[in-house]
Amino acid sequence: MSKPGIPQGTRDFTAETLRKRNFILNTIRREFELYGFQPLETPAMENLETLMGKYGEEGDKLIFKILNNGLNDPKNTDKAKEGFEKLMDGKNSPLLTERALKYDLTIPFARFVAMNHGQLTFPYKRYQIQPVWRADRPQKGRYREFTQCDADVVGSKSLLNEIELANIYHAVFSRLGIDGYQLKINNRKILSALAEHCGGADKLTDITIAIDKLDKIGIDKVKEELKVKGLSDDQINSIEKYLCISGNNEQKLSAIKDLLGGFTQAIEGIDELNHILQNSQKVHLSVDFTLARGLNYYTGTIFEVKAPEEVKIGSIGGGGRYDDLTGLFGVSGIPGVGISFGVDRIYDVMEEMQLFPVDLQTGSTALFFNMGDKESLFAFNVMQQLREAGISCEIYHEHAKMDKQFKYAEKKKIKYAVIIGSKEMEESICLVKNLSTGTQQSIPVSQLQTVIFDQV
Repeated sequence: MSKPGIPQGTRDFTAETLRKRNFILNTIRREFELYGFQPLETPAMENLETLMGKYGEEGDKLIFKILNNGLNDPKNTDKAKEGFEKLMDGKNSPLLTERALKYDLTIPFARFVAMNHGQLTFPYKRYQIQPVWRADRPQKGRYREFTQCDADVVGSKSLLNEIELANIYHAVFSRLGIDGYQLKINNRKILSALAEHCGGADKLTDITIAIDKLDKIGIDKVKEELKVKGLSDDQINSIEKYLCISGNNEQKLSAIKDLLGGFTQAIEGIDELNHILQNSQKVHLSVDFTLARGLNYYTGTIFEVKAPEEVKIGSIGGGGRYDDLTGLFGVSGIPGVGISFGVDRIYDVMEEMQLFPVDLQTGSTALFFNMGDKESLFAFNVMQQLREAGISCEIYHEHAKMDKQFKYAEKKKIKYAVIIGSKEMEESICLVKNLSTGTQQSIPVSQLQTVIFDQV
């Protein structure tokens, strides 16, 4: 018999891990709710046609497709063979697959809005916290199954939305104690102007996909990739000049105006960046023209959050404006903007920087020792009163040596041991021991709730 295992790029989460993850999720959820976002969940799987063609050529390759049922049925042999032949030719076939696990939360959200726009109140602000799946190569900070936390506003072109989203990022990372994070901002209109400068709008996708890889492969490899895509040396030199713009935010915006100021799209993008920067004084935004966000649906402001430099883990959040995403589903004219938190990477950052509060790992507040059949039943009734009062507690499952029960409480990080033996039962008292300090006291059972409440 082979050893049990889990698919590569997935993980089991223990209580210790989940408490830490919930600390992150609750912090993010609280901020979303403060800004008026409403929760939404969509199915784990979507129709394949909903997802394909929305993430660019690179993204489409990472979509987990679900095989149709019944392919091993002898009646379907010919259909399966035809489907596999199409697959080998690089084509998707409904003979093989019609559904897929969702790649992100944005496209399923756009599909939801397109299906329900007649019933929604706009602007519609939603947040979504769910797992997504990507057929990526697993490595540090990159998993095949991971959780995304998204907040999106649709039905509004106001830049107040971008300002609010930048403030949400700042508030969440400040509350989590992640100092030194970098919130980078750019505008796809500036990248569109760069594409025009380099020969036409049709080159935008090739340019953004190449630029998006800059951190991973370096400028020389980016230039090689652009050359393969058919750009001339002059065009590549212009892109290199664009990528080398440096300085503070004001200097960068001045330099980009000098380079691309002759294009209407660039002026619009620069004005939008200026407006967001001037109205986000408490947020440390950094203009970064190398930021591209290779996904095709972005049209305006784009964000990316980088982890502190001492943690080599890359992006921990990102997003941007997409002014016609629902148009992909036949419903045009609904602008939108959103951001996403990479929970799994945020977890890794906080673990490496030792930022999780120590008290997250506390188990039940009290353990009632099992001192015998009659005593345990008496203790059980006392314990139920504490539970009804909102105090978490448990009773040891069997009569055992005191040492064994103390070790159990220690391993589960339980704060109090409550001991009720035959003598205590007769006198309706209990012995309460604080396991972190070692102090103990004998009190009436009727006062147990008050004593523990006062000390929790």
